[in-house]
Amino acid sequence: MPTRNVVLTDRQAELVTSLVGSGRYQNASEVIRHGLRLVEQEQAEDAVRLEALREAIAVGIADIEAGRFRTFDSTEPLLEHFSALAEEVLAEPPKGGSDAG
Repeated sequence: MPTRNVVLTDRQAELVTSLVGSGRYQNASEVIRHGLRLVEQEQAEDAVRLEALREAIAVGIADIEAGRFRTFDSTEPLLEHFSALAEEVLAEPPKGGSDAG
């Protein structure tokens, strides 16, 4: 494994020292590796969220192109529309429920 020199702020160095001192990690390298795993995990989660957003945008664009949209001249009709949608959702039985008996 290659050795790297890393410059830490005083606060970061204190945190590393504290984590090693607590016994949670055996050395500074373990602390840094754990931090890098968290960064890697965060990046993977961001990529999943970004792909979901792209898919939602594509669906929205397709709906607009197909004429499946409504326009509102003021906030009142928009709020009424959202309220009606919310009531529809609340009236639906929960998905994944156990109907089998």
